[in-house]
Amino acid sequence: MDIAHLIQTVVLYALPVLFAITVHEAAHGYAARHFGDNTAYVLGRITLNPLKHIDPMGTLLMPLLLYFATSGAFLFGYAKPVPVRFGNLRNPKRDMIWVALAGPAANLLQALLWGVALVMLRGAGVTEPFFLKMAQGGVLVNVVMFAFNLFPLPPLDGGRILVGLLPYRQAALVSRVEPWGFFIVMGLVIAGVVSSLWMQPLMALTYGLLDIILAPLAMLFN
Repeated sequence: MDIAHLIQTVVLYALPVLFAITVHEAAHGYAARHFGDNTAYVLGRITLNPLKHIDPMGTLLMPLLLYFATSGAFLFGYAKPVPVRFGNLRNPKRDMIWVALAGPAANLLQALLWGVALVMLRGAGVTEPFFLKMAQGGVLVNVVMFAFNLFPLPPLDGGRILVGLLPYRQAALVSRVEPWGFFIVMGLVIAGVVSSLWMQPLMALTYGLLDIILAPLAMLFN
């Protein structure tokens, strides 16, 4: 294992990852408060302080262990979920959709902002690889988080969105999966199902959308 390469990777991705998970979780809390649930606010989770959202196991230890175990071929991690009491929302079934969607939407916005930074750096003639790779990493991290969290299985955001969209009977059936949802998702990730059937197509579409939005700016700077 190349320790120097690991350190370089950590330094490059540390800032984008911290921003990605922090804004993602804070967005959930802010949306929940907007729609009537103050749980995250009372617990101090509507904050851009990354220490409030970092899970020692999921954010730090698990990604490092997987990096060493797979020689960097497979990485997975998670942040400390923002607590939301959906029963406190003014319209729980409808508002659940917006609360769940807030996190991935925050990642999509961040991917766009990192893309803007990359276009401007290139347009300004910056050739320092560190800054260019960090901006590219910022886009990648947020596109990955956007796509992965939209996977339609609880407890992921996509699963909650699906529950909110389905009729009550079907929504109740999907909700019953949640206690085992994490293990099911992990199994599908390891089997490559999530990557091939969900992540790759959705990430390709997301990159295409970002390219379209950034095209006028790229033309301006070129």
